Amino acid sequence: MKQKIILKLELDCDKCRSKALKIAAEAKGVSSVSLEGDDRDKLVVTGEVDAVCLARVLRKKFRCVTLQSVKDVKKKDEKAKDVVCVPCPPQPCAPFPSSYCYVVQDPYPTGCFVM
Repeated sequence: MKQKIILKLELDCDKCRSKALKIAAEAKGVSSVSLEGDDRDKLVVTGEVDAVCLARVLRKKFRCVTLQSVKDVKKKDEKAKDVVCVPCPPQPCAPFPSSYCYVVQDPYPTGCFVM
């Protein structure tokens, strides 16, 4: 299950911030890492990660790490899109016909295939 984890750290300089980002990004199951807050002292990690293990790894390098919140991230149900290629309209000044196509979503799939 994908989670959004917010950790508060004591980050004094840019070197500490980049080190914290690197440690969090190397954890297994992390999909994104960012810094938030006024002082850029909150580390936001999203992915399938154990929050306690991540906090424990960060505590080895930093003085104070506080686990502020853990929230589940709900996935949006994405429907499969049926795509049909439609040829470009002819252009009056074009020396040769264009071979590009527009990709549009077909609300009523007919089962036709693009050649």
